[in-house]
This record gives sequence, C-alpha cells and structure tokens, in this order.
Amino acid sequence: MSGRLARSAGGIGLATLTSRVLGLVRDVVQSAYFGTGAAADAFGVATRIPTLLRDLFAEGAMSAAFVPTFTRYATRQGLASAWRLGAQVINALLIVTAMLVVVGILLAEPLARYYAPGYVDQPDKLALTVLLTRINMPFLTLIAVAAAMMGMLNGLRRFMVPAMSPALYNVFFIASTAILTPIFMDMGIEPALALSAGMLSGGLAQVLIQVPTLRREGYRHQWVLDARDSGVREVLVLMGPGSIGVAAAQVNLLVNTILATGDDGGVSALQYAFRLMYMPIGIIGVSVATAAIPELARQAADDNREAMRSTLSWSLRLMLMLSVPATAGLMVLAAPIIEAIFQRRAFDADSTLLVASALLFYAPGIVGYSIVKIASPCFYAMKDARTPIIVSLITIGVNLVLNLALYAVMGFRGLALGTAIAANLNAVLLLVLLSRRIGGIDAPRIWGAFVKIGLASGVMCAVAWGADAWLRAAWPGSGELLRTLRLLATITAAVGGLALAAWALRIDEFRMAIARVRGRLGV
Repeated sequence: MSGRLARSAGGIGLATLTSRVLGLVRDVVQSAYFGTGAAADAFGVATRIPTLLRDLFAEGAMSAAFVPTFTRYATRQGLASAWRLGAQVINALLIVTAMLVVVGILLAEPLARYYAPGYVDQPDKLALTVLLTRINMPFLTLIAVAAAMMGMLNGLRRFMVPAMSPALYNVFFIASTAILTPIFMDMGIEPALALSAGMLSGGLAQVLIQVPTLRREGYRHQWVLDARDSGVREVLVLMGPGSIGVAAAQVNLLVNTILATGDDGGVSALQYAFRLMYMPIGIIGVSVATAAIPELARQAADDNREAMRSTLSWSLRLMLMLSVPATAGLMVLAAPIIEAIFQRRAFDADSTLLVASALLFYAPGIVGYSIVKIASPCFYAMKDARTPIIVSLITIGVNLVLNLALYAVMGFRGLALGTAIAANLNAVLLLVLLSRRIGGIDAPRIWGAFVKIGLASGVMCAVAWGADAWLRAAWPGSGELLRTLRLLATITAAVGGLALAAWALRIDEFRMAIARVRGRLGV
C-alpha cells in the first residue's frame, strides 16, 4: 500500500510540476504579446467569472463529494452502478453549467460593468472585456465535465492522465497565443481573441484526453438523470460544503479583480504575480501534503491523536523549511525574477515594476497557503467539514475588509498584502482549532524550528541582496541572457548562504528537506 501511494504521489508530483512549469511558460508567452496593457487586463477580468464558477462549483464538488461517492459505489455496488452515477453527474453538470453559460453570455455587459467598474470610463476596454467574457463562458462547461471525468479516473486509481490534463491545457494555450496572436494582428482581428481560443481549446483538450482511458476502463455514457437517485442526492448535499471549503482564495481573487480595475495594469499585474507566488505553494504545499495526508487520515480513523500530533509536527516543520526561504527569496528578488522571466517585447520595465511590487506583497502568503493545504484536510479526515468552512468564511470577510482599507492607501498593491494577511489568518485559525481538537500540535518545537529557519532565511536574503548588487555592477547590461545568468548566480549564492546558515544553526528540517528532494530526484 505504501509503495503504491508513493508511486502515485511521485507521478502526481511530476505531473503537477510539469503543469506549473508550463503555466509559467504560458504567462511568459502571454506577457510577451500583451504585457500589462488593456487587452491583458480585459482578458483577466473576462476569465475570472467562469474560473470562479469552475473552482467553486465544479472542482469543489468533485473533490469533496463526487470522488468518495463514486469510489464507494465502485467498491460496494460494482462498476456498473458507479458508471451510472458518473453519467448522471456529468449530465447534471452539462445542464446546470449550460444554463450558467447562457446567463453569463446574456448578462456579460452588466457583469463586466459590475466586476470591472474601473473600465466604465474606458469604452474600448469595457467593450473588449464584454466580448471576451461572452467567448470565455463555455469554458465553464468544458472544465466541469473534465473535473467529473478526473474524479472517476482518480476513484479508479488512474492518476496520471487526470494529473497531466492541466499541463495539456497550458500547451494548447501557449500554442494558440504564439501562433494566432501574430496572425490576428496581421489580419486586423482583435489579438486578445487568441487568448480566448487557447482557453477554450485547452478546456476541450482536458476533456478529450481522458475519454480513451475512461473507455478502456469500461465507461459508456448514458443520457440518464434521476434526481431521486441516492448517489446523486449525496453528491448534491456534499457539494455545498465542498464548494464553500475552497471558496476563500477564489472569492478573494475576485474581490481583488474588481478593485484592481481602478488601476491601469493592476488586474494583469496581480494575476502574473499571484500565479508566480503560487508556484512554490503548488510544489511545496502539494508535495508535503501528498506525503502527510494519507498518514493523517489513517491516524484519524484509528483515533490515534498522538500519532497525528507527531505527523502534523513533522509536516509543518518540513513545510516551513521549504516555504519560509521561498517567501524571503521572492520578496528580496522580486524585481530581478520578474525582469528575467517576463521582461521582453510588450512587457517593459514599467510592467516589471508593477508585477514585482504585487509579488513583494503577495509572497508572505506562501506560508499561510501551504499550512492550509496540510491543516484543512485534517478536519475532513476527522469527519469535520464544518470547522474549515467557518474559518474559510471568516477569512473571506476579513480579506474583504483588508482589501477595501489597504486599496485606499496602497492601490492594487494593498490587495496583494490583504490577501497574504488573510491567508496567514486562515492558517493560524485552523492550527489553533486543530490543536484543541487533537490535544496540541507540538507548538514549542514548531516555533523553535520557525525561529531558526527565519534566521537562516535572513542570512540567505543578505547574501541574495549583496550578490545581486555586486553582479549588476560586475555584469552591467539588460540583455535577456545576461539578466538570466545574473539571477541564476544570485540564487546559487543565496542557496549556499541558506545551507551554511542551516548547518551552523543545526536545523534538522533542512536535512529532512534535502533528503526529500533527493528522494524525489532518485539520487
């Protein structure tokens, strides 16, 4: 069992890393053609509505309700019953999302005016936002069906194809942007339509790539839908908590989008910065959580609170060893990182400053987001969905207040800071409540590790700052290759400083992290 879980986790980790890297390439390609200009802002707003509905309605339901129900049906009642349940869920998703798509298309203009109030005085930008919103809405149906298929395959322990489907989405988006944008420019067609074409073709690809595997497993679609079916009712009942449980980050992003429309370039700057900030979360948080959650779930099932405390302490300390330096590094090197990755063609030095300033304030949220990925599933493992939902709702409220207050003082940068503060509040509340539930979380040891890791990260930051300043003086210039080499040399020096500080401070978690990375690489 442990070997199979390790192989599955390794495959999922590799697929996740591939998707994250391709997602970064996608952003680089998009930024090269559109920078942080009006088209990038318009597309950012036009994607938020279907993406929000996808994350709340489709993916939340699949993770919280459909997968365990489908798995139980397959185990206890046989695949025929499970396939029938899967077909009914897909049919229900088709009906509901189709209605939402039609409503979104018909109400695209008032929705755009509501979600992008800053564009009302810019008729061309508003019109483009409305057009792209209408074109992007069918993405909701495509991704909902893809999520249902992913749920069925995961329920059958077929992880690789579903895990790779987001990477395929990025491939189609990249190809569409790179190929169609210059063609549309030459033909006098709005270039931003290439982004929508990439979004829709990528969504369709996520559906089609999973069909052959499903058919090999025996799935044949049935056009049936019985609202009285116990499995369908169970999915519907669990859908609400599952959706609310993942709501905090997405609602916060939506609020940020609405407020950021008041700043030219604000929407696209926040989106570029958020996705860059989320890369280490997707790798660090998912990696640690993938290893810890199965153990925590088994220990919760056995009501072994002492083992849960030990596993949770190990997981949190390892996560801190990875996420705290990542946070510090992104804050100190925000501008050089953005400069090296994005600055070319339409993405100029002004765009670099916009995105780097957003990344500076987003970065502190890495620790909070990563903790939530470990802490929240612990409650579900103890059959407590209520607590993380309540905490999520509190976080949304606090983030809204923070965003409104900080935006008035700092503009779109305040939105990034408010999101980071809310993410850490979410983590703290979950840990406090979890500590009460299981009789502690080994807090003194975690705090001790945090202080040592913070000191080592401070040394790393000093080395990074000094190395960057010295290399800019020694290797002056603004060429793409030169910027990249300077950044790589700076990061190498910074990691060296971190390693020496960790050795001097005898940070056990650093050795744990190195061993885990070597294990991932098979070294």
